[in-house]
Amino acid sequence: MLVLAVACGGGREDTPPDGLGPFVPQPTPSVPPLRVLMLTATTGFRHGSIETARQTLTSLGSRTGEFTITATEDVSQITAARLANVDVLAFILTTGELPFDAGQKAAIVSFVENGGGFIGAHSATDTLYEWADYGRLVGAYFNGHPWSQEATVNVEDRDHPATRAFGATFRLNEEYYTFRENPRSRVHVLLSLDAASVGTTGDYPLAWSHSFGSGRAFYTALGHHDATWQDTRFQTHMRGAINWVGKR
Repeated sequence: MLVLAVACGGGREDTPPDGLGPFVPQPTPSVPPLRVLMLTATTGFRHGSIETARQTLTSLGSRTGEFTITATEDVSQITAARLANVDVLAFILTTGELPFDAGQKAAIVSFVENGGGFIGAHSATDTLYEWADYGRLVGAYFNGHPWSQEATVNVEDRDHPATRAFGATFRLNEEYYTFRENPRSRVHVLLSLDAASVGTTGDYPLAWSHSFGSGRAFYTALGHHDATWQDTRFQTHMRGAINWVGKR
């Protein structure tokens, strides 16, 4: 009886049996926003939607608190020292043979291979054709845009952070790209064009993700029009992509 009285009596519900005292919840540490360095430099065609893209991503980061955007047109800003202080490098609507030197190119590859994130949007695939490592990073090179119209986009992976907010398909007025080589065998395709919706046949990936060393890379062919950047569906697409490449 004495043993039972000791075992059963006098205890408080918030006192654990190990005698260490009541549990005190600890505050959850805040997660700092991802630091995104956004390059919009061009040496070829220049999209009129660049300023809208800058404003949209900056506002989206501010509203969600998930990332900050530092936008630049200055290619010389992309250095090993600068990349050491960012989480994600984004080529948004870039075009042409941007004047990176060998050291900068090595720094970009090293940044992603060692765990950094890379995002390319729309004409990021119309960029740096003469640098093979960039082609591996972005996933494919632009070939043409035979359809500029409203069309149906198929969502191939509805569980990825960049696409989970979509239904199985959606309609969008866009400039739809084709690529010199189909990237499907090298990347994880997230979105593709419904070929029948533009009166053709074939396989036309539009967005994908893949690993690059210890880092992550994401590309979307969407983003030609101001209206695309202003579309909340596309904003959710980009938000999810930034978080995914930033390993959040």
